[in-house]
Amino acid sequence: MKKYLLTAFMALLCSAAALAQTGKVFDNLSVASKILKMERKFAVYLPPDYETSTRDYPVLYLLHGSGDNHTGWVQFGEVLGIADKAIKDGAATPMVIIMPDGDTGRRGYFNDPKGDWNYEDFFFQELMPYVEKKYRIKSQKRFRAISGLSMGGGGTLMYAMHHPELFSSACPLSAYVGPLNVEEAKKNIQRALPNAADSVGVNYYNQFSALGLVAKMPDKDKKAVRWFLDCGDDDFLYEGNALLHIAMTKKAIPHEFRMRDGGHTWTYWRASLPKVLEFVSDAFHQY
Repeated sequence: MKKYLLTAFMALLCSAAALAQTGKVFDNLSVASKILKMERKFAVYLPPDYETSTRDYPVLYLLHGSGDNHTGWVQFGEVLGIADKAIKDGAATPMVIIMPDGDTGRRGYFNDPKGDWNYEDFFFQELMPYVEKKYRIKSQKRFRAISGLSMGGGGTLMYAMHHPELFSSACPLSAYVGPLNVEEAKKNIQRALPNAADSVGVNYYNQFSALGLVAKMPDKDKKAVRWFLDCGDDDFLYEGNALLHIAMTKKAIPHEFRMRDGGHTWTYWRASLPKVLEFVSDAFHQY
C-alpha cells in the first residue's frame, strides 16, 4: 500500500512539473479605450516560467487578419503550443505575446481617413502602455517586436514604419501592403470620401502604402528595424509582397524575404510562426 501511495505521489509530482512547463493564454481580457469610446478585447500568452519568476520579458505584438479577432492566433494559430515548443527547444526566448482585437467596431488597425475611428492612436497611446504596465514587459525598443498576418501584416508594416523607434523587429506575413500605386490609393479614398481632393489620395498613399513609405524612407531609418517578410507563392497578395521585397532591395533596406509553397491559409501561418519567434528572439538576445 505504501509503495502504491509513493508511486502515485511521484506521478502526481511529475504531472505538476510538466504542467509548470506550459505557458498560459488568456483570451477574454479587455482595456477601456477613451479614444475608441469602448472596451477593447485582447489576448495574452505568458511564457512557462512567467508565474515562477520575477524578471521582466520581451514582448511580441501579434496581429490577426481580416475576419478574425484577438482569439484567431489562439484558436487557429495554435500560439500556445507553438510558442511553448519554440521556447522549450531553445529556438525562442521566453516572451509575452499580446494579441489585440482589430475586428470590433470597425475592421482594421489604422486611423480612419474620416477621423472618427483612430485605432492606431488607441494602439500606441492606450493599449501598449496598458499591457506593458500590467505585465512584466521590458519597455525598451530592443525588447519589442511586432508581427501579423494579412490585414495584421499590413498593420505590422505600418506600425513599424510609422514608429521605427519603437520596434526592434517586424515580421509581416502574407501582408496587405496597402495600395500599390497612387491611382489605387485615390480610388480607395474616393470610396470612403467621395468629395475628397486628389491630394487626399496622394497623402493616403504616402502614409498607408508600404511601397510609398519605403520610397520616402530616410536613410536613418533603413536599418532601424529588422525585417522578415513571408508570403506563399499561391497567395493572392503575392504581388504586393514581391514588389515590397524589390522596393526594399533597391532602397538598400536590409530584410529577409521568404516565398514558400502555400496560400493564404492558417496552415501556412502556423508554419511561419516558429520562424517569427526565432527571428525576433535574435534581437531580444542581442544577436
